[in-house]
Amino acid sequence: MSSKSAIEWTEVTWNPTTGCDQVSAGCDNCYALILAKRLKAMGTPKYQNDGDPRTSGPGFGVTVHPDALDLPRRWRTPRVVFVNSMSDLFHARVPTAFVRDVFEVIASTPQHTYQVLTKRSTRLRRLADQLSWPANLWIGVSVENASQLGRVDDLRDVPAAVRFLSCEPLLGPLDGLELDGIDWVITGGESGPRARPVDPAWVRGIRDRCQDAEVAFFHKQWGGRTPKAGGRELDGRLWDEMPQLLAH
Repeated sequence: MSSKSAIEWTEVTWNPTTGCDQVSAGCDNCYALILAKRLKAMGTPKYQNDGDPRTSGPGFGVTVHPDALDLPRRWRTPRVVFVNSMSDLFHARVPTAFVRDVFEVIASTPQHTYQVLTKRSTRLRRLADQLSWPANLWIGVSVENASQLGRVDDLRDVPAAVRFLSCEPLLGPLDGLELDGIDWVITGGESGPRARPVDPAWVRGIRDRCQDAEVAFFHKQWGGRTPKAGGRELDGRLWDEMPQLLAH
């Protein structure tokens, strides 16, 4: 089932797949891995498949859920949908055929706007010409520090209607960031008991690049022990810019 999301830039989450594996520094304190362990202990059916303890954890093994595919077709009102808040659609263990199934659901429900975020930008790029790209699908990549800027280059090769970056948790400056072909950038500090601090100068640098390039900029949070601990204001205001919602 879907759930109303506390994430400021979306409305609901939809998880046709669950589970993942850590691939870069941004994964070190993964909220989804921690939540999956809790959901397994509660007996939640979708979270009973364990992942590799070196890169994943209890209840967080990559699992596809065909029974979840039809859910968006039953929603009566248009929604902004974050796809796979508890997984990565382009993980190597998600079959290409299932990725196509998800894309087909998106195409068949043009009243909704879908946001897919991945750290597996290489597979995203390689699969791009094997997929049909609906106009209501936004594709983004996570870029937590300068070592992951190659993900942006991969994203540029994808024929998505909207391409976006999630720079959360932001762990360093993105001095080499180029925004050609990018429509939206989200920044955010890490949250949780082991949250790593974000330097406001890193966020300002990204904001300024977005303003120069006329790219929508969204500052989600400063983070801290809880997501809302540090508030959301940057230089005395909220930054809630978004690209045009195509489906609304």
